[in-house]
Amino acid sequence: MPIESSQTLASGTPPARAGWLRRCLHNCQAGRLTIELPSGERLVHVGNNPGPDAHIGMRQWAALRRLILGGDIGFAEAYRRGEWWTRDLIEFFDWVSANEGALTMAWRGSFFLRQLERFRHARRANTRRGSRRNIAAHYDLGNAFYKTWLDAGMNYSSAIFEPKDLTLEAAQERKLDRVLELLDLKPDGSLLEIGCGWGGFAQASASANPNSRYTGVTLSAEQLHYAQDRLSQTGLANRALASLTDYRDVQGEFDGIVSIEMIEAVGQRYWPDYFRQLRQLLRTGGRAVIQAITIDESRFDSYRARPDFIQLYIFPGGMLPTKGLIRKHAEEAGLTMTNSEEFALSYAETLAIWRKRFLNAWPQLQKLGYDQAFRHVWEYYLAYCETGFRNGTLDVGLYVFE
Repeated sequence: MPIESSQTLASGTPPARAGWLRRCLHNCQAGRLTIELPSGERLVHVGNNPGPDAHIGMRQWAALRRLILGGDIGFAEAYRRGEWWTRDLIEFFDWVSANEGALTMAWRGSFFLRQLERFRHARRANTRRGSRRNIAAHYDLGNAFYKTWLDAGMNYSSAIFEPKDLTLEAAQERKLDRVLELLDLKPDGSLLEIGCGWGGFAQASASANPNSRYTGVTLSAEQLHYAQDRLSQTGLANRALASLTDYRDVQGEFDGIVSIEMIEAVGQRYWPDYFRQLRQLLRTGGRAVIQAITIDESRFDSYRARPDFIQLYIFPGGMLPTKGLIRKHAEEAGLTMTNSEEFALSYAETLAIWRKRFLNAWPQLQKLGYDQAFRHVWEYYLAYCETGFRNGTLDVGLYVFE
């Protein structure tokens, strides 16, 4: 269907901008999008097919300029700057997802800026020095920051909502229990966790296996301090050790290895090294359990060719594998995948709860010194990811290797 109220654009909207908007929306067939322009005029596009009813308001023409030049990254930057708003980010991302093919022109941006983004991303390679810098950029934002909106166990990965009515705390415990079940560590076994975070799995594992020996490594100084204090306060420090160590520098052999949503920070160039290290560290007959976020196979080539909002704003150096690439690199390293369990909708629910808690905690976060631009980036990030897990672009799973 044509754009409704398009005649109102003539009075206050520059013709070039109006024409660009019309061309972008022309082939969008799903749902309805209402755009409030800085001039006060409203542009309404209604597709022929049912779909989300989204609404955005542009406070400044700069938002449209950033979209034209920078595509989806430019539009995210405009949101960070407060140049546009929406009554519901999830609704807007759902509309974008439903009309994805028709929005290619609007979402690509200029060739020059795409090349600049690729250069920025390439400079954040996960060398040993680069990995420390990249991890610190996200995880060292402060333990007080994460504590305001994560669950009580400080788990920063997908929970498993089985059954669906679990609280976030109970769903995170369900996930940790499932990892332990799949790991099936012998009572006196040795366990390595690559990316130990704030010590949630360390505490769960040490409590469940009183005679086991746990070693955890992280590159986040903030996480390490929290994990060490946690293990000390729970009386587990005598048999659970956490250290600031790159996974590539770990030595020894272990009966079990766990890595919960850490592979996303490895980087494509280092995936073979990661799996070879797993194989080298895993004792014969041992088992490794990896929780990994994956991207849909059909999207990987375009995703690899151009960094997205998450890589540029949230997780520098990050890269999502596909399920096929996980299996391929594992097999090439001498590991066999024996089980996999996916639970994308649980991650969508986890993210929805995180976003609600984050927004509820905002008055506290402001007192810690975080500004509105930071709030906009994180709100955008949490909603952006939730949509990806709900629409099938992203998935998360537990993968077992022997």
